[in-house]
Amino acid sequence: MRNISEKKRIVIKLGTSTLTHNTGKLNIRRMTNLVRVISDLHNSGREIIMVSSGAVGLGTGKIGLPEKPKDTKTKQAVAAIGQCELMHVYDDMFAKYSIVVGQILLTKTIINNPNHCENFKNTVESLVSMDVIPIVNENDTIAIDELELEIGENDSLSALVADLSGADLLLILSDIDSLYDDDPRKNPNAKPISYVEEITPEIEKMAGGAGSSLGTGGMSTKISAAKIAAKAGIDMVIMNGSNPELLYDLFENKEIGTLFKASK
Repeated sequence: MRNISEKKRIVIKLGTSTLTHNTGKLNIRRMTNLVRVISDLHNSGREIIMVSSGAVGLGTGKIGLPEKPKDTKTKQAVAAIGQCELMHVYDDMFAKYSIVVGQILLTKTIINNPNHCENFKNTVESLVSMDVIPIVNENDTIAIDELELEIGENDSLSALVADLSGADLLLILSDIDSLYDDDPRKNPNAKPISYVEEITPEIEKMAGGAGSSLGTGGMSTKISAAKIAAKAGIDMVIMNGSNPELLYDLFENKEIGTLFKASK
């Protein structure tokens, strides 16, 4: 029995493939619907914390590059462009529902420093208490951990944020419907798995490779995030973000995506 409806503090991770078209430019229709549904969940009394990818993808599209840059220096420059655009769009869209958002940029140094972690927790608590939705991302213009895939990109970052912020649920929205027993892009007979009690070696073997050309994660990074969340005592759900309305079904305890249960 799913108990998603009982969750109060939720970290929602939005992947690049959910926020943008294949061109890297913003998927306005989908993002508009996402903001509307998230605003409604927020208005219902849930405490929402967002972890948003998309800075590099948006920056890539905004300056007309045909694909995501390969070298770190250019990625950092593109991230600076995209981060500005991303927060401007969020601020404008959420304002239509009278919701204020606040930006928090993290680096690996902050996460590894107990004092800095405490500052992060205090900031999140203050923002949530003021009815503000914090939007977290790794500071790609300074830190290169995500850009070079050392920290495990924003999937793992979202799990760390969920742990630090005392979340009840981590929700990862991507272009992947759920965990499958095989790669559904290669095997049309692959079967979805709706519930994972424990992340075993067999479960890990089901994870495929990288995701979209504009994103950095695939199912393997989501399994890594699920392990971090489970160890912290946080349930995690992976679901497709292409239809934001499914979030309503999820919070009515319907079987949407894959639920990874917490270890404790």
